[in-house]
Amino acid sequence: MTPRAFLNVDLSLTNRRWIGPAPQTARLAEAMMQICHLPMAVCQTLVARNVTPDAALAYLIPSLRDLMPDPRHLRDMEPAATRLLHGLNTGQRLAIFADYDVDGGASAALLITWARHFGVTPTLYIPDRIDEGYGPNIPAMRDLGARHDLILCVDCGTISHDAIAAAGCDVIVLDHHLATDTLPGALVVNPNRQDEDGSLGHLCAAAVVFLFLVEVNRQLRVAGQTGPDLMALLDLVALATVADVAPLIGINRAFVRQGLRVMARRDRPGLRALSDIAKLDQAPTAYALGFVLGPRINAGGRIGQADLGARLLATDNLLEATSLAERLNHLNTERREIEAAVRAEALAQVDARLASGAEQGALVWAAGDGWHPGVVGIV
Repeated sequence: MTPRAFLNVDLSLTNRRWIGPAPQTARLAEAMMQICHLPMAVCQTLVARNVTPDAALAYLIPSLRDLMPDPRHLRDMEPAATRLLHGLNTGQRLAIFADYDVDGGASAALLITWARHFGVTPTLYIPDRIDEGYGPNIPAMRDLGARHDLILCVDCGTISHDAIAAAGCDVIVLDHHLATDTLPGALVVNPNRQDEDGSLGHLCAAAVVFLFLVEVNRQLRVAGQTGPDLMALLDLVALATVADVAPLIGINRAFVRQGLRVMARRDRPGLRALSDIAKLDQAPTAYALGFVLGPRINAGGRIGQADLGARLLATDNLLEATSLAERLNHLNTERREIEAAVRAEALAQVDARLASGAEQGALVWAAGDGWHPGVVGIV
């Protein structure tokens, strides 16, 4: 039986047949409309996104109060927080090894901003994308380990067994990448460890770091001490969540909703300066995070200096923030030009192969000498 046309329209402008919701989808949407008192069009959209009636309101109006998980649900969370506080209270030397993308930079900025409350400035190390590649490497970790008592690896480190062993000091990994059967010799907080239940597997690294700081602050309160206001850090979590393309479900929706509110206050010098240079003159949106601010912050790691984005997000000095934002904006313009040139060459190769009939399989490839490694992945 041919499905009936949707809205009495047989074909779209591109000659595709429009088909309405399946009967099961329609029934679920009607149930949601009765339970939640929402318009049918909204209910149909939510059902299409696999949102159940009992979760609809939390999806539309996500709140930290309702969705915030207990950080101690994650393995190694408590001992990792205890280890950081021990280092802080005994004056140990701290270092942060972070990935070079927005998630890594935001994760590092979260820790640096938190530590600044106690008068501590951790050493920041971000590897060069081209010279060092992704994640901890043996020379860098060995050097950091010789000069520090504790290294925190953020948005990386879960599979860096040899590099972490080479550090020769305690290491905490705060990550979200998939783990293998074995973990390195460190405290590894990662919702995608194989011995986790996967319920928080949608978190980006900055969200994992935020939960880590929630647990650290909890332990501070137990000890009669006060930690920094973590709600003021949610702009960084929102930025990383969107820029890292983490699914906007569960607690991620609450992080982004509240983080956008924090960002609208323009309290963070780096995001304020970058927003001004990017001519964002309205309240921030998820689109602005993903397509305006995110690419500019990423530009440093792609074709420039790897630590520029993290430094921008961590600085509390508006003059420094403005200088860093201008540099990142310039690098992003350069990145666009490089990317456009590589894309044009790649498409020309593909068109030529298809026209010649040489390509018969499902995969069409392109390659070129001198293509910048920092943009090949996005082309």
